[in-house]
Amino acid sequence: QWSETENIAWKVEIPGRGSASPVVWGDRVFLLTAVPVGDPVAAPDAAAEPPPDARGNGRRGRRGGRGPRGFRLHQFTVMALDRATGEVAWQQIAREAVPHEGFQEPNGTYASGSAVTDGEHLFAFFGSWGLYAYDLDGNLQWEVDLGTRRMRNAFGEGTTPALHGDTLVVTWDHIGGQSFIVALDKSTGVERWRANRDEIDTWATPLIVEHDGRAQVIAPAMDRVYGYDLETGEIVWQSRGTTMNAIPSPVHADGIVYVMSGYRGSNLQAIRLSDARGDIAGTDAILWQLDRDTPYVPSPLLYGNALYVIKSNDGILSVFDPVTGTPHYQLQRLAGVPNIFASPVGAAGRVYIAGRDGTTLVIAHGPRYEVVASNTLDDGFDASPAIVGDELYLRGAQFLYKIAEP
Repeated sequence: QWSETENIAWKVEIPGRGSASPVVWGDRVFLLTAVPVGDPVAAPDAAAEPPPDARGNGRRGRRGGRGPRGFRLHQFTVMALDRATGEVAWQQIAREAVPHEGFQEPNGTYASGSAVTDGEHLFAFFGSWGLYAYDLDGNLQWEVDLGTRRMRNAFGEGTTPALHGDTLVVTWDHIGGQSFIVALDKSTGVERWRANRDEIDTWATPLIVEHDGRAQVIAPAMDRVYGYDLETGEIVWQSRGTTMNAIPSPVHADGIVYVMSGYRGSNLQAIRLSDARGDIAGTDAILWQLDRDTPYVPSPLLYGNALYVIKSNDGILSVFDPVTGTPHYQLQRLAGVPNIFASPVGAAGRVYIAGRDGTTLVIAHGPRYEVVASNTLDDGFDASPAIVGDELYLRGAQFLYKIAEP
């Protein structure tokens, strides 16, 4: 249990805005944010509409008002905090730029993808504003500019890279040019391969898994779900796509990959990799599937013998046997957590579900629904929690919390 006055080891205000999840390694907590500075300036793209906090005051032009059509300069910032105290250990501005387009208000940010680390490098991906590799002391090792993305309806960017061995994989799907997925050498940023894709906007983080002696990159998208060979970039298998706005990231265990989404439809596919070759749509490689009550933004949680799935962005939970698809329970309303963007996380026989209104529900892991605790803080949570040992880290709209017993 916790509250603003109970079991808070520290609470630190984070400058700017972002929904990137905290990443913990050793004695550091890493976080990405985008900090607006100065007054709005002329928008680089007159067709783009900046969100309110990127514009300054004024009514939205699309709504018929005459507010300023301009964007504020943003500092795309990488932060490292001391895990024990919450003090800033180092902070680097990766780039200063005026964004070329806005994001969907109030849901988007210019720092929605999370940092990635292997304990030696820290990778920070700000989409159109660059991919950066630092050492863990904040020294820049390399940077790569992949171009400029333009998202449908200016929904905003927010993709996290995937790291496996010495390879970093980035999905770059959008409507403003050629979509692709690219693999880079993690030590140098040198491109190893690139595979073009006929896809529009994708936010899902690729999943990299080992199967039959080779690594595969599982990359969902609206038209097709692809399995790429990590070494060559060749397509190993493909299936029918998710719904529009592919946001939830896949999960995997025991040779089965679970891919899902839930915008303008519902789609869950449980794919057995041992049978996945070529076009697997309609084949026995798909163990089971679901066409209702799947998540829009939150990724699923695969924890032991249970697959936890949020309905859309609503506080409604279903839990399935991951092998058979048999429900343990379905459409359970989560009291106090009506709206969810963060992905559920699990540890020590508990599942933590953080809500946008500031309440985190803790339930027992297992086939029966049991509430352990309901904890409310003075912030809202879109970023997924991070659990390390007996410590819980929650990144809110304003603050980063470390929750731990004294």
